[in-house]
Order: sequence, then C-alpha cells, then structure tokens
Amino acid sequence: MGTVSSKWLGSSGGRGIEHGGSGHGEDKQPIVEQDERKRWSSNRRDSSGETLDCPTCQGTGRIPRGQESKLVAVIPCNDQRLRPRHTKLYMAVSVAACLLVSSLVLFFLFPRSVILSPVAVKSVLVFFTEDAVLMNVTNVLNITNQNFAQVQAYNLTVQALNFQTVVGTVTIQNVTMVKPLSTKMYSFQIPIKLTDAGLNNYCKSTTIQIHTVFLHLQMAMTVYYLAHFEQLSLDTYEYIDCGTNTTIPHSVNPSPP
Repeated sequence: MGTVSSKWLGSSGGRGIEHGGSGHGEDKQPIVEQDERKRWSSNRRDSSGETLDCPTCQGTGRIPRGQESKLVAVIPCNDQRLRPRHTKLYMAVSVAACLLVSSLVLFFLFPRSVILSPVAVKSVLVFFTEDAVLMNVTNVLNITNQNFAQVQAYNLTVQALNFQTVVGTVTIQNVTMVKPLSTKMYSFQIPIKLTDAGLNNYCKSTTIQIHTVFLHLQMAMTVYYLAHFEQLSLDTYEYIDCGTNTTIPHSVNPSPP
C-alpha cells in the first residue's frame, strides 16, 4: 500500500488545499493540440514541395502537386471575377462598331442611278439615190455612273422615227465600261433611209437652202452593276439637214416632260 501524502500551500495562518492521490502525483496535460498538429503536418508537406498554392482560394489553400489539371475550382456567385468590368462600355462600343460598318456597307454598296442623256449630233452624211435619201447620223450620248462600282453597258438599241414612221434602227451589243462616279461620252451611228416621195423631193430641192428633218430617237440600253441588271430608256428629238453633209455638231433636244 502506498502512502498518502499531503501538502499545505499558502501563507502562514491561511488555510491550504490538500491534494492527494495514489501513485505518482503528476499533472495530465495534452502535449500537442489538434489544430497545431494539422498545421505542423501542412507545413511539413509544403516544405517538401508536395503541394501548390490554390489559385482560387485567395492564397489560403493548397492543392497536391501534379493534380492541377484534374481538380475543378468552385467559386461563389458573388465573386468579382464573375462580374467583368466595363461590360456596358464594351457592349456600347460593339454596337456602335456594328452600326458604323453596316452604314458604310450600305453607303458604298447601295445601288444608285445610271443616267442616259443626249449630247449632240456629231455629223450627218447624206447620199442621194433615185428613190430615197440615205443618211448616216452620228450621235453622242452621255452615260453617267453615280455608283461606287463599275458599270458595264450592253445592248444599245436605237430606233429613229419621222412622223410615227420608222426610218432607221441600230443595235450595239457591247457598248462601253463606265468607271465609278464618272461620266463617259459614247458615240454611235444610226443609218437613216427616207423613202417617202414628198421627203425625197424636199431633201433634193435646190431652191431650199436648209432641208430640216425632225427625228424622234427611242433608245434602250441594259447596264450591269452590283450583281444585277437594269434596263434604261431615253427619248430625244433632233433636227438634221437632209440636203447636204453636216460635220458641225449641234445640240440634241431631250424629250418634253
């Protein structure tokens, strides 16, 4: 049997506290706390290079080395990375850029008019036969291209009438090419044949100095530009001298409104 020992603590005259027990009287205290053990273990792995800093834990977490491509990061919904900066600015700039590009495309590629306009009668060559008057009339035509694209002109058809009677026709397959935003003058020749007896006597008369004949020209032409075909037409009135050759250009009157 062991003995029970007692010890009085405190100052003189005070009452002490008696501690007693069997065996060795040693105090029981935990050597290492649980959180300290985890921290010690973590520091040991860090020092050995087995882990890396977690990129989504704000620098407070660690992940095993070699498993970066196998792990999936989960971040809260209110994380700032889910709220990009200047979102409204980027959207406004994108919309403005799209509108600008669309406007430029429409401005440059929107089809504009191609205009035909008469210029002048360049020359008239007259030939007499027994029963007819033959003339080769050279006219000058303006083709105006108001587009930002090149225009190809095809199939120019001209019909000349004198008092509702067709006196001459001509058809030209390949006319010309007109550059963007430009005007090109085009000359063409139309043969005229007057077989009316009254006109024959009028043109061949030597007592009349000027033998004026009015012609009504009906023109039609096909143009191709910006991937589509368009049909153009023009009516003009001109006067010529059927009694002698004329090499001095004179103006052509457009059709009345």
